[in-house]
Amino acid sequence: MNKYIAIMAGGVGSRFWPSSTNERPKQFLDILGVGKSLIRMTFERAMKLVPADHVFIVTNKKYKALVIEHLPELPQENILCEPSMNNTAPCIAYTALRINALDPNAVFAVLPSDHVILKEEEYVSKLSQAFDFATSNEAIVTLGIQPTRPDTGYGYINYQKETIGNEQIHKVISFKEKPDLATAETYLESGDYLWNAGMFVWSVPTILKSYKINAPQILDVLMQQNALYGTSDEQAYIDAVYPDTQKISVDYAILERADNVYTIPADIGWSDLGTWNSLHAYMSDGNDAVSVGQNIHLIDAKDIIVISNNHKQIVIKGLKDYIVVDEENALLIYPKSDEQEIKGVVQKFVL
Repeated sequence: MNKYIAIMAGGVGSRFWPSSTNERPKQFLDILGVGKSLIRMTFERAMKLVPADHVFIVTNKKYKALVIEHLPELPQENILCEPSMNNTAPCIAYTALRINALDPNAVFAVLPSDHVILKEEEYVSKLSQAFDFATSNEAIVTLGIQPTRPDTGYGYINYQKETIGNEQIHKVISFKEKPDLATAETYLESGDYLWNAGMFVWSVPTILKSYKINAPQILDVLMQQNALYGTSDEQAYIDAVYPDTQKISVDYAILERADNVYTIPADIGWSDLGTWNSLHAYMSDGNDAVSVGQNIHLIDAKDIIVISNNHKQIVIKGLKDYIVVDEENALLIYPKSDEQEIKGVVQKFVL
């Protein structure tokens, strides 16, 4: 079976406002200050497993030009453009149908576009193992991250400790949605749970069969004219039918309903960079002050993150437990402990 990788890049990343906006979401930002956007870094990791023409980017139509800008070597026909944001289950079904038209026995991975991986060799090894297992078995395979803290912002995977044969692959018992703190603490103490990182591998026949069983209404909408996939008429067809698909995540539509889900525990130096707090945790050791950008001067500051994407001088003294983000058209100064409010505040006052 040939291998492919689909990178999901349609999200807005509103929790990273004001750096991430509807016009330029966080996957297209150099949020780490390393000279590469998150989607560029994800694409380069993908090419350690498959050639560029076996990579698909699934994004919203309005971000196609950004994908071309950041990934110039990607064939433009490999950019799958959603006309509406209907969550992950419809876009993965669309991807499976496109790959099915190209290579019906293929196996493919689905990866987020905006995560950070520190241990890239281990990452490539674990994904290769997942590809092999999904090739040989009718299996849905997910990479699970060993929890390091009782985090309430992640979904969890409850898995059997017994391995499948000699492989470090485990049967999944169930997926758990984002828990409260007390529940997350019990998950961590039990040792029977992994974080759900949203990285999946399956064959085209396996995932389409699972949609037919567990989410048939999505396929009913997308397969009205199945012969159009991979043709010049595909985009017009998708524009017409895709908005009618159910707005639901692949976790709810497939993973929580399927009985052939497996996980591979992966120590890959992973961070989803879902919030400013997670970026601070990724870039610091404990309560350090973190700054990204030029001309930032911090004095007696603790447990703060300061981002500047311009050349003005910034001097901050004595500030603790704050997020400071200075962009050309917006300035955010917000307590880190109240970060979960930012998305709602932005929707209320800005958007």
